[in-house]
Amino acid sequence: MRELRNFLLNKSLHLMVWIGMIFVVVFSYVPMLGIIISFKQYRPVLGFMKSKWVGWDNFSLMLKLPDFYQVVTNTLVIAGLKLTIGFFVPIMFALLLNEVRLMWFKKTVQTFVYLPHFMSWVILGGILTNILSVNGGIVNNLLGWFGIDPIMFLGSNAWFRPVLIVSDIWKEFGFSMIVYLAALAGINPALYEAAVIDGANRWKQTLYVTLPGIVPIMALVATLSLGGILNAGFDQVFNLYNPIVYETGDIIDTYVYRMGLQQTQYSFATAVGLSKSLVSLILMAIAYRLAYKYANYRIF
Repeated sequence: MRELRNFLLNKSLHLMVWIGMIFVVVFSYVPMLGIIISFKQYRPVLGFMKSKWVGWDNFSLMLKLPDFYQVVTNTLVIAGLKLTIGFFVPIMFALLLNEVRLMWFKKTVQTFVYLPHFMSWVILGGILTNILSVNGGIVNNLLGWFGIDPIMFLGSNAWFRPVLIVSDIWKEFGFSMIVYLAALAGINPALYEAAVIDGANRWKQTLYVTLPGIVPIMALVATLSLGGILNAGFDQVFNLYNPIVYETGDIIDTYVYRMGLQQTQYSFATAVGLSKSLVSLILMAIAYRLAYKYANYRIF
């Protein structure tokens, strides 16, 4: 009776929890039944159960194709550079913004730099395409003033990766910066006062007080980002790439999309996606273990 009474008293809270659980089950766990496609020669007409069972053939084919190793390399390079450079940029910008004493200016800059985070890559992709266009693009017009020939930023294997990395960091660093600003706000002001008494200038205060104060959150962000090393940004790449830059811009997610939906190789695409998910799961487990060991971070 006590359990029933507690349930009735908190029925609104239980309802909120059950709605979330149902959402997760329907959209996250039920679709996982489709994993069986990777072990079959799937034909939509026959369905999951009646399609021919081929075992590990799709995985063997995946490992034999040179294109697979190319997209894995592209994914690791693009994601690795995004995570590495994108890790330091928010920290440096947060340190600089933390030195600003005019609160209205500080809040204004903070608002402008994290605003791009809320814009989709569909919109930003169109904006970047226009800005970097060979015909009438702002960037190439500026280069023309200095006598530099137009550059096909989105049609060159040499330039496509830098465009992806720079544009992704520009979009996300402002939102990531909020975490470090919160960590900076939590540093005890008495530490700065003690540093001033000892004769420390602003640089030494940053070096010996500020940076040590945010090391735990830096370690946490760095370790948790390890699980996303295979996520190079499907939305961004899909809206910016083209067949000319497949050599350096095609990643695992776009490869799965192209093989599965455009070329209707459902079983092969599922095998590639499953392999990526398994590796990501292992990396996430390692990341959370490192986060617990070095940053005392626990999920529960």
